Amino acid sequence: MLVRLSAPYAAGALAALASSLAVWIVGRADLTTAIGVSIAPALTWEWLAPRLVWGGLWALGFPFIRPRKLSPIRKGLLLSLAPSAAQLFYFLPEAGLGAMGRGLGQLTPVVVVLTNALWGYVLARVMMTVQTRRSKAE
Repeated sequence: MLVRLSAPYAAGALAALASSLAVWIVGRADLTTAIGVSIAPALTWEWLAPRLVWGGLWALGFPFIRPRKLSPIRKGLLLSLAPSAAQLFYFLPEAGLGAMGRGLGQLTPVVVVLTNALWGYVLARVMMTVQTRRSKAE
């Protein structure tokens, strides 16, 4: 069981690193400000570490998505809706940023969903690579 969950956790943390760096780059380039969203984080360990942990934890759900007709990419994108919902309906409102974080700007939900979709995509690509390498090793 530990081996089965270690790959998704590591893949989720790596995907969280990728999506966090994307958010940082977009914020640094003032692209979020250009669309009226106040998301421009500083690249610090205090900001990044929780995202890596949460990315790994959310990814533990990846092996449990079982619909046979879903490709790994679609599984990752489907799974990305869970952290999006958590951020939009719990974490951002609890932080005093209004419904769906709109205190940061009207397009905040779009930024959150796209960022998490990137996380889900990277998660799926990493998991596909891991599964391919496992198959070759066996």
